Amino acid sequence: MERVYIFDTTLRDGEQSPGASMSVEQKLEIAKLLKNIGVDIIEAGFPISSPKQFEAVQQISEKVRGPVIAGLARALQKDIDACYEALKNAEKKRIHTFIATSDIHLKYKLKKSKEEVLKQAVEAVKYAKSLVDDVEFSAEDATRSDWGYLKDIYEAVIEAGATTLNIPDTVGYTVPEEFAKLIEYLKQHLSLNDKVVLSVHCHNDLGLATANTLSALKAGARQAEVSVNGIGERAGNASFEEVVMAIKTRKDYFDMYTNIKTEEIYPLSKTVVTFTGIPVQPNKAIVGENAFAHEAGIHQDGVIKHNMTYEIMTPQSVGRQKSMLVLGRHSGKHGLKVRLQELGYDISDKDFNKIYKKFLEIADKKKQVFDDDLIAIVEGEMNVMPEVYTLEYFSVVTGNSVIPTATVKLKKNNKTCQDASTGDGPVDAVYKAIEKITGVEIRLISYSINAITQGKDALGSVSISVEKDNRLYRGYGVATDVIEASVLALLNAINRILHNNKVENLNNNKGVAS
Repeated sequence: MERVYIFDTTLRDGEQSPGASMSVEQKLEIAKLLKNIGVDIIEAGFPISSPKQFEAVQQISEKVRGPVIAGLARALQKDIDACYEALKNAEKKRIHTFIATSDIHLKYKLKKSKEEVLKQAVEAVKYAKSLVDDVEFSAEDATRSDWGYLKDIYEAVIEAGATTLNIPDTVGYTVPEEFAKLIEYLKQHLSLNDKVVLSVHCHNDLGLATANTLSALKAGARQAEVSVNGIGERAGNASFEEVVMAIKTRKDYFDMYTNIKTEEIYPLSKTVVTFTGIPVQPNKAIVGENAFAHEAGIHQDGVIKHNMTYEIMTPQSVGRQKSMLVLGRHSGKHGLKVRLQELGYDISDKDFNKIYKKFLEIADKKKQVFDDDLIAIVEGEMNVMPEVYTLEYFSVVTGNSVIPTATVKLKKNNKTCQDASTGDGPVDAVYKAIEKITGVEIRLISYSINAITQGKDALGSVSISVEKDNRLYRGYGVATDVIEASVLALLNAINRILHNNKVENLNNNKGVAS
């Protein structure tokens, strides 16, 4: 297999994302992580652009050993001088110089002829080569440039001493097949040797940066310029993690490899998010929160039986702990049962069916059912005594200028009973209505409510203690609506009272018969 060199531009192009500026200390920390993960070339910054950029490149050059440290410079002597000064203490240093080559850039931005630009490119590469051995040249906006002119300028900079030729898709304009043909054209028409590497730097304006990069590598490029989480100008750059994992996962197709320790990808991604403040979208490949998450029952069942049914790589291979079975309205019984077992519950089939029914009720109200939700559901369902009364319906009218009024409908032995009442508050009103329907009058000793999961749609748990005939009974209810949870808690307590009375009556009758 052939090696692909990973050129990371997170600290240069990535930092150019709006709002992504990092401190010198943060850039140094990321550079150390890039070294540890096995990046070949770290583009540390654009030294002439600001004093902080210069300082960051200088610090990284002095303190990060192993990878090549690159600095960016326009095809101008002052840029190249600043770049060299920042890089001079690097163990391995590269000056990366560039100039635009497309007709639109020549006409409107540079206001120069093709001949003038070619001459400037050659002079810049020669000057950079007089300072360092490793020089990279980029023809900015290459994919909108005339191919014949690209060939001429690349051939000229090879003769001037460039050892890496970068073909940037600066504005994310090309498509995979077209880009591959450009790489093939340049390979055929340039005097390349073993010391000259073709590189590609793709932007994501059409969402094709990773695809274009991979297509170019397949066509013969051997350096990929990427950024962590795909951050960069406008829509970003080719994603470090996507390019690396595509090569690793489909080595059968690419017949290539990188030296990246892929198990460090996720921690690196999280650090970049922390330092830049730019979050990763949930469905982002490799590092998104949903990348190894499964909610559909069919998918969960398959992954439980064998992870490769719905995963083409393991989460551990990119530094994540495990796949995640997301429990929601699309989940099946198998996924729920496995998660309950992981939480330590050994539940009979009969009890499981009750829990699954309650789970579906909650899942219809919430986007995601969390572990705390499951624990609450299990505790609620397993603690319920044989139900005499069940809730059919309740309605509450309340406010700061109306008397709270509740209407409640309960079911008992396939018959429904309904009544209404007022109270000091919505909970007091529903409790009085329930007492009227059941004929069970209680004294409320304690009432507590807790949000047991995160988010605005969190489950609320209500625990109550009530007194009846000088005995204390507990009630417990869980729902996304706190008044509903309060109703369920009282019904739980009343059902315990009625069950206890029934048991005592049976025991008393047995005593009389004997």
